[in-house]
Amino acid sequence: MEQQLYQLENTSVGAVCPEAEESSSPQTVQIQNLNIPIPEKQKLADVEKLFEECYRLMTTHKATDEKGRYLYWDKIKHKYGKQAEMVWAATKINRLAGKKKITDFQNHEFSFCVPDTMQSLLHFIDKTCGSHMMLSDGLKLPEADKKTLMMEESITSAQLEGAVTTRKVAKALLHSKRQKPKDKHEKMIVNNYRLMQKVVELKNEPLSIDLILSLHRIATEEAIENQAVSGAFRQTDDIHIADYDRNLVYQPPKCSEVPQLMETLCRFANTDHDDIENSLFIHPVVKAVMLHFLTGYIHPFGDGNGRTARALFYWFMLKNGYGLFEYISISRLLNQAPSKYAKSYLYTEYDDLDMTYFIYYQLDVIKRAILDLQAYVERESAKLKNFTAEIAQFAERHQLNSRQIEILQTAVQDKGRTFKVKDTAAQFDVAENTARADLNRLAALKLLGHFKDGNAIHFVALGDLKERLR
Repeated sequence: MEQQLYQLENTSVGAVCPEAEESSSPQTVQIQNLNIPIPEKQKLADVEKLFEECYRLMTTHKATDEKGRYLYWDKIKHKYGKQAEMVWAATKINRLAGKKKITDFQNHEFSFCVPDTMQSLLHFIDKTCGSHMMLSDGLKLPEADKKTLMMEESITSAQLEGAVTTRKVAKALLHSKRQKPKDKHEKMIVNNYRLMQKVVELKNEPLSIDLILSLHRIATEEAIENQAVSGAFRQTDDIHIADYDRNLVYQPPKCSEVPQLMETLCRFANTDHDDIENSLFIHPVVKAVMLHFLTGYIHPFGDGNGRTARALFYWFMLKNGYGLFEYISISRLLNQAPSKYAKSYLYTEYDDLDMTYFIYYQLDVIKRAILDLQAYVERESAKLKNFTAEIAQFAERHQLNSRQIEILQTAVQDKGRTFKVKDTAAQFDVAENTARADLNRLAALKLLGHFKDGNAIHFVALGDLKERLR
């Protein structure tokens, strides 16, 4: 599952990585680990002109291109042709000037930049996300819709890792508390749903090895491959990431390094990087994306790395007050273009562990996921406004009181909700007999279902309530 083979748009490793170009490439001058090309037979006196040209290009070729994109060598090579090497050198020098380094991970030195277009993406996320589920005209998302949205991430995260099932079947499975998964694919979806619930539960806890292992155990229970063990780090080095032609594109760190690297990951996550006294500021959303990347890079498990990495992303977002992310699915968008997801990893690995490629890609996915959620809430808001008018007309025809109308408004937003007499009486500050009469009236009109629980009768919101009111 996690070792699925990604085809990188027919681009071989050599075509993507400058270091893998054919041996006829020109001689180079090295500056800060950056190779600046010098054509063969170049006279020493012309080197000054070469640097002048590079400096000139630096004024027009910043860390990002004119469209704000953080391009890798393969895109620059095709875009600029014969001038590509000089443009790449100018771009790299500009990036070096703004790079921040993370040197805690033993001999793995990571870096990242925060260009203006990334600042814009982060501002959008901060502006639209908060700790409350309020998006459009003060509309609060119904509990039933919240559950559906949480299911979306569980389903698409499993599909991203190879689970074969339809969304309709998957949602029916998650809605049914009695139905058991019939195969490993369905088990993966159920596990992911439990995983998201666990992430919400643990959002205030510091990151630890035990927490990571517990998340992995939930994600992979009875849904794991490669003879891996749920809730345990890998003990072998037979993990190879390859493309569809079986070319090796990435070899994770050795299993002997994993425990120490994961301890470092925990320290990194628990360090306060948004404190003014810390010399290295990292925006919380950027750091959440880094945790996602670093977990995938370390590849601590024989299987289930992607699911665990995305869970840690959600955990950190919720921990830092981005409550909206309990209901935002990034896996749905990642699943639409898995090769781009894979490339964002590879670009980082090929370009001296510059995580900016992965960060940009993930921030763009996050922005699109937020816009999708906003559109969904706005559609539901419009439906609710139209339906409120229908409730008013029905209430007038059947002379419903204000309490009964409010019960219906709650029921239509929360399918399957149970209404108890005692709770309803407390909600409206009335006697239990009055609350019972209200609920019985709605049941008599076939707007609520009802069932016995011992000696008590409870009432339930019906799934087709909208149709019954018309």
